[in-house]
Amino acid sequence: MKMQKTLLLAGIPAVQKNLYHRIQFSVGDPAAWIQFEKTDGKRQSILVCRDIEMERARKKATVDAVYCPADFTPEAGLSGDRETATAQAAAECLNRRGISAVTSDRSLALIYLEALKNAGIEVHYSPEMGVMERRGKSEDELIALRQAQSITEKVMSMACQLVCHAKARKDGSLEVEGDSLTSESLRARIDHWLLDEGFSNPGSIIACGPQGADCHEYGKGRLCTEAPIIIDIFPCSKSTHYNGDCTRTAVHGKIPVHIEKAYNTAVKAKFAAMKVTRAGVTGEAVHQETIRVIHEHGYETGLPGKESAASRCAMVHGTGHGVGLEVHEPPLLDFKGPTLIVGDVLTIEPGLYCPAWGGVRSEDMVAVRERDCESFNLLPDTLSW
Repeated sequence: MKMQKTLLLAGIPAVQKNLYHRIQFSVGDPAAWIQFEKTDGKRQSILVCRDIEMERARKKATVDAVYCPADFTPEAGLSGDRETATAQAAAECLNRRGISAVTSDRSLALIYLEALKNAGIEVHYSPEMGVMERRGKSEDELIALRQAQSITEKVMSMACQLVCHAKARKDGSLEVEGDSLTSESLRARIDHWLLDEGFSNPGSIIACGPQGADCHEYGKGRLCTEAPIIIDIFPCSKSTHYNGDCTRTAVHGKIPVHIEKAYNTAVKAKFAAMKVTRAGVTGEAVHQETIRVIHEHGYETGLPGKESAASRCAMVHGTGHGVGLEVHEPPLLDFKGPTLIVGDVLTIEPGLYCPAWGGVRSEDMVAVRERDCESFNLLPDTLSW
């Protein structure tokens, strides 16, 4: 019988998402997951975690057995540093089972690599380990992502309506109930709303006017009338650990013609990309469809050159990315993007950016199916709310 690989994932499950995905147990202390083949040919998985977490892990973690570092104390003893001790215990566990080589993923920290090397254990790298397993979402994961996106859309609707129904002062700045409406104050309202819904939020993008020309500018200062305001919200559910991700662009008051034209083009590109998104198509092919629409409407793509004019309007990023336990994860919808599979959950988010006036972007989330994709979004694509 051909021996299967011994697999190792290690780190802090609350942070290291490949490890969390395997064990379905979130904890803020170091842990190590090992899967090996027993003498009877069956696979067994064990979790090494902090002693005070063992009982909780036995109830919740999807593993066959739970241990603490002290259960695998090497002859020289364990370090007083918790992470080092976990790495030493993982190496000792492998040694006791006569395992001389393990395979791990792209996230394995050097502290574990060093402990394994010191114990004479070879470490082999698998570029796909932890990637493909997370790409094809289960039905439970799809439910969690739909729910996260639904909440994200509700807070997006609140934010866009707040912008569009604000009062414009004589200087063009916006106010709500007598207080200035700024990127910071709107971001705080979004955060508070999401906290009440059981979500954490790393900080929404709220970029007004020329600030929006940088697609990842978070935005600061006052929000103004007749200017595009990019609002990008990407919260994480505290209960399921899955993310939402949605972008809309809002304009208070009269919408300038060039902004409306750019936004309509971004929306057309988004739906064209969604139309070709299905299993078997590459992420690059989806991106090329976005580019086709952008170019057909007279806009450019790609980063600006040194001599680019301030009036240049272009899409400077890929069409989208995978989303799940992390808000940005494989696959990419960009050049060299891989073949899509059933269960991939993606954002599709074309945008156009111009240094002279800012940017526009519209972003939806979809799940890849055999012949098409399922959109999770119900929000309208409008600049006026």
